[in-house]
Amino acid sequence: MERHESIKLLVLQLLEDSPLVSAEVIADVRHLVAVGEEDLAFRTMCSWIYEDDLKISGEYYNRLVEAAGALGDVSSMEKMDELLE
Repeated sequence: MERHESIKLLVLQLLEDSPLVSAEVIADVRHLVAVGEEDLAFRTMCSWIYEDDLKISGEYYNRLVEAAGALGDVSSMEKMDELLE
């Protein structure tokens, strides 16, 4: 699988497992992935998780950290550790 496709799948899997409940936000993230904007989709997802103060598990947090590294976007992870349950 090429890198672009694996990143796309990674972001979609994180979205599916995310604590996000807003249909509009979920649709926005999916749309960004569909048009090849995985980096922006990831940042958007992380931003909404943080802004909505949604709790995340340690396992999910580790997956986000891994994805941030793969995307070269560690800034999206700032303060996400505050959401660990």
